[in-house]
Amino acid sequence: MTTPHRIAALGGAVAAALALLTGPAVTTASAAPTVASVSVQSVGSVCYSALPSEAHDTLDLIAQGGPFPYSQDGVVFTNREQVLPSQSSGYYHEYTVITPGAPTRGARRIVTGEQSQEDYYTADHYATFNLVDFGC
Repeated sequence: MTTPHRIAALGGAVAAALALLTGPAVTTASAAPTVASVSVQSVGSVCYSALPSEAHDTLDLIAQGGPFPYSQDGVVFTNREQVLPSQSSGYYHEYTVITPGAPTRGARRIVTGEQSQEDYYTADHYATFNLVDFGC
């Protein structure tokens, strides 16, 4: 995979954002939360600076579009565990966070959503996720 899915889909995200901005100006307190707010509420968060250096490396590779160390990197993450917010098929993609000394890919992953900076870190092979906070 040469281009991360969310970068290729950016045009659609911009169109959706424009549609939201040009929609009705009246909102109510009962309006549905955005994906980003649901994500933070349902999975927790972690500061970018608190991630292991290998996660930083993976995030850099995602931003650059690769090359990735494993053929499985960039495949669709199906959210089978239903820990992340429900989205349509193909919304999430997963990438390996190398675990030094591990004989396999290990349990650490970055799962990306289609939104900018919608990156989730899991150190326990999808049992728990933390949305990466790039502001700290």
